Amino acid sequence: MSRVMLVTGGSRGIGAAVARLAARRGYAVAVNYHARADAAQAVVEEIRGAGGRAVALQADVSQEAQVVRMFRAVDEELGRIDALVNNAGILETQMRVDSMSAERLLRVLSTNVVGAFLCAREAVRRMSTRHGGQGGAIVNVSSAAARLGSPNEYVDYAASKGAMDTMTIGLSKEVAPEGIRVNGVRPGTIYTEMHASGGEPGRVDRLKSAIPLRRGGTVEEVAGAVMWLFSDEAGYTSGSFIDVSGGT
Repeated sequence: MSRVMLVTGGSRGIGAAVARLAARRGYAVAVNYHARADAAQAVVEEIRGAGGRAVALQADVSQEAQVVRMFRAVDEELGRIDALVNNAGILETQMRVDSMSAERLLRVLSTNVVGAFLCAREAVRRMSTRHGGQGGAIVNVSSAAARLGSPNEYVDYAASKGAMDTMTIGLSKEVAPEGIRVNGVRPGTIYTEMHASGGEPGRVDRLKSAIPLRRGGTVEEVAGAVMWLFSDEAGYTSGSFIDVSGGT
């Protein structure tokens, strides 16, 4: 049986790139999406067309009942999960903190922090030897914003990723004795659709001259780092981070 991976936010961008690469490396992949059913199904069809196994699963990760339902669907359709990529995340229009509403903050933190915790919880309940599992690995897709703060743009998003980093460290220590490795990847300025969500589709090109490598990154470069953390070569790596940020 092939190993089973769930990628949250897997319908586009970094998540879709991870799903494709994981399938090429032999994983059966559950592609989670919130609203983009067509995009998620396209990723699934591409994987199946290449001879892999994949399913698309709808769930808003900020909603506990939907997360529980999603993991049960993974159990039923693919089998016990071996790998979780906590990739689902949102950001909102560029804005200073002194203009942010509580509603905005709750939306960002609910998806980016609560969602990551809920998915990690369900994965641990299945992977942990304490719960009768056979071990596994979790990779949290954070952001260089957790280190840089994103002033004048997305301090709330940056703070949510800082929380994810802290969760990565704490959870890694909690479940390491139970056969689970937990690590993080912090992408920097990457060419994805997310920048349009923040109101500036051309943000990467505006910022690339300030990046030491003088260019934006690709989703495939981030996916490569994510998949290394699931590899046998990373077997002694837990509670660690890979910055895929062009030197920033």
